[in-house]
Parts: sequence; C-alpha cells; structure tokens
Amino acid sequence: MTAVRPSYSATSTSTPIAQRPPLNGHKSSSGGDGIARTKILLLGLRRAGKTSIQQVLFNNLPPKQTFYLETTMRIAKHTIDTVIPLEIWDCPGNITIDALAPLSQFSTMIFVIDIRDLYNQPISKLVEFIEAAYHDNPNISLEVFVHKAEKLQEDDKIENFRQIHERVSDRLLDISPEYEQMQLNFHLTSVYDHSLHEAFSRVLHKLIGSLPYLEELLNVFCSNSQSPKAFLFDTRSRLYIATDASPVDSATHNLCCDYLLMLNSFGPLYKSISASPPRLRQPVPATPPPSASSSASLLSPSSSPAPVTPTTATPLHPSYPHTPSPTSPTTLKSKPKDLFYPSAATSLNSSAPGSGTTLTYHLITPQLALLALLPTSVYETRRGLVEYNVVYFREGIQEISDVEQEVRGGG
Repeated sequence: MTAVRPSYSATSTSTPIAQRPPLNGHKSSSGGDGIARTKILLLGLRRAGKTSIQQVLFNNLPPKQTFYLETTMRIAKHTIDTVIPLEIWDCPGNITIDALAPLSQFSTMIFVIDIRDLYNQPISKLVEFIEAAYHDNPNISLEVFVHKAEKLQEDDKIENFRQIHERVSDRLLDISPEYEQMQLNFHLTSVYDHSLHEAFSRVLHKLIGSLPYLEELLNVFCSNSQSPKAFLFDTRSRLYIATDASPVDSATHNLCCDYLLMLNSFGPLYKSISASPPRLRQPVPATPPPSASSSASLLSPSSSPAPVTPTTATPLHPSYPHTPSPTSPTTLKSKPKDLFYPSAATSLNSSAPGSGTTLTYHLITPQLALLALLPTSVYETRRGLVEYNVVYFREGIQEISDVEQEVRGGG
C-alpha cells in the first residue's frame, strides 16, 4: 500500500478544468441566486410518484409519509446544491409541451410511470414528450422510471417492466426509424428501497462534466489504499456522485446508503472536544507542521506510518467548526475558522480479529463524503497511511468543486 501523491490531483492534468464548461454540452441556466443550474424535468401522470421521488431524495421524507402528499397542481421548481447545482421542475400530470417550451433548456427529462397503471395513456404522453424534446435538443438525456415496484411480486414486476420497455420502443419505431439510435434508459424504482437512489445517481452522472476527474481520483485512492470499492456520496440525498472503475454491486451500494443514513440520523447527537468553545479547552503549544520531505519519508511505501490512536465517531455535519488552540484573544478573533472533517468506521464480518472488512466514512466537502471498503487488517495496521491518502483525495475534490462553483458564478 502506497501513499497518494499530490501529483494525482485532478487539477494537475494537462487541460485545466477552469477552461472547460461546467457541463459537457448540457444546457444550464442561471437561477435567481445567480448560479447557473442544470435543469431536470420531472414528468408523469397524476399520482405516478413524481413528488414522492423528489421529497424522498432531497427532503428526507420517510417513504410511508408519501401517501399523504398533495397532488401537484402547478410547476414546482426545487433547487438542489450538490457537486453541481440542480433545478428540478416537478410538473403536474396535465402539463403540456407548450407550457414548458423550449424543452432545450433541460439537460434531462425523467418520465415516471406507475408500474400498475394502464400503459396506453402514460406511454402516449411519454412518446409525445420524447418527440418534442428530441426535436429541440437531440443531446437531451431521456430517462424512464418505472416506479412503485414494491407493489408487485418479483415475477410480475419483471414482466410489467419488460412490457413497458417494449411498448415504448415499438411506438417510437413506428413513428420514425431514427429513434432507434436514440438513448432511452429505463429504471425500475421504489421509494421503499435504494433502487431509487441508484437510478437517480446514474442520471446525475451524465450531467457532471468533471466526472472523469472524480473517478480517476477514486481509482488512485483505491489503488493506493487497497480498497476494493469506494463511493463519493452526496451526504444529504445519499446519491453517489462517482465511484471507482470496479462494477457497482447493489448489496455494497445499499450497505453504504444505510450506513450514511444512520450517520446522518445520529451524528448531530455527538460533539467533539475540538469543536467545543475555546474557553473550555486548555492552551496547547503550537508545533510546526512537518515539511513535505519529512512527510514523504514517513509515509513512503517502503516504511510503515507512525501508529495512529483510533478515535471515536465525531460529528457528521460540517456545521461544527474546528479552530486551532489560540495563543491570545486577538489571534482567536482574527483567524478564520477551518472546516472540521469528521470520520467514522464500522467493522463488517468481524468473526476473527483482523479479518473481515471495514466500512469507512470521511467528510470531503460540506456536501460530499467518501465511503470506502477496506480490509480490516489494513485499516487497523495502516490507518495513518489511509488517512494520509484521504487528505490528498480531499484536496483534489475540493479543487474540482471550487472550479465548478467559480465557472457557474457561485464563487
């Protein structure tokens, strides 16, 4: 296991990210806050589950409470801040194309179909919007969520999903053969499991222009930390923004989602002594940071890192600031407060000491967190080196986020 070098940072590539557009050819518009936001159009018939999807993903609404949501009567625009700023248009079931024109302003169109619904009416409406959207913007990402999958048994679920897919494809081919080359993606979703998070994550990946840089940083981290799988998650919505090159296993993804949900629920109950008011802390003599050469020699692949004392779980929200111990009241007032980066870990399959897998959490930015699987033996014996790699991974992600924010006008 080796240490991540600063040269692996995404911003050290030959083409500066600042010269690139925020989205690879996707349309974006400036919202009321002056930030260029990527627009997502959320369509479907009445009671198909559009508002439920938005509320469960981005407002942490318990799935059982979606039954009491009111029917959407007018277009509701929701702004979401993640690795890229989003604006989701939740539309009523009777919306027309003219009310949304031009459709070229949207980067993605998501059409929600109730899996138990009679297919003729929703498919006709879907095909109508596909024709209009493809005419206005051939590069638009077209997604179909076959929703409420929990209502059917497994065999019926798969059969209904297949029939919807075939009928939509056949209807489009009857209109024009050119639609055969069009990318139309179908997802089986439910608010009662993590299929919705996985489907929306895949939709989001197509909108992130910096995705190759994020994936490369994750690949380097996994290679140098002996991690079989790592995700970069949006902490609030529990959507994974990027992952490494290895295939995504649903069981691993679900495990990370559940762990993140638990941390979000219980994290605010804990506080760190480093985040407490300065008057409650004893002054600590300042020690100069080690030089780059000394750090490299301590954490080089040929040598073992200094042992690190494990710490308990720390607060999981970036609202707790961390300030170095002040030497005087004047220093305390003048120094800006740095962000406090919490971390946590849990052991999986720990039948024997040192065996099994450990799931780790590290906050990267106020919105993003790194969740990675590590062999327990590596985490216990080389934890200092793992956290050293996380530091450089964090710096790379923060640089990408800062450039994205600057390009979109939020800096």
